[in-house]
Amino acid sequence: MTEVIDKVAWIYVVDGKVLGARSKGKDTYYFPGGKREPGESDAETLIREVEEELSVQIRPETIAEFGSFEAQADGKTEGILVRMTCLSAEFTGELTPASEIEELAWLTYEDKDRVSAVSVIIMDKLREMKLLA
Repeated sequence: MTEVIDKVAWIYVVDGKVLGARSKGKDTYYFPGGKREPGESDAETLIREVEEELSVQIRPETIAEFGSFEAQADGKTEGILVRMTCLSAEFTGELTPASEIEELAWLTYEDKDRVSAVSVIIMDKLREMKLLA
């Protein structure tokens, strides 16, 4: 049986760049978000994780589905997959790295070699939609 890691990610695009986050001690960028806690909806997970990691508040009325993507989980044994449920949303506050996040970056399509495997698939979709420079 294939193990699947269930995560929720925030896709936030401004001027052809998507917001990425890098955890302390890591080289790879990910989209902000994380694993859901028992009983949490996609929206609840997004709101909690983004506030924990980026110190901003997601505006719940602006949350929209972007898509679900699956790939080999970064740094895990072959065959362990990550399923990323992606949501877009607006926020209030000032983006500031918090918790395990060391750095935020605005990524373009040229940064595909700096992100996880599932993030490359998401970046391909953003590019196809003409949202990513």
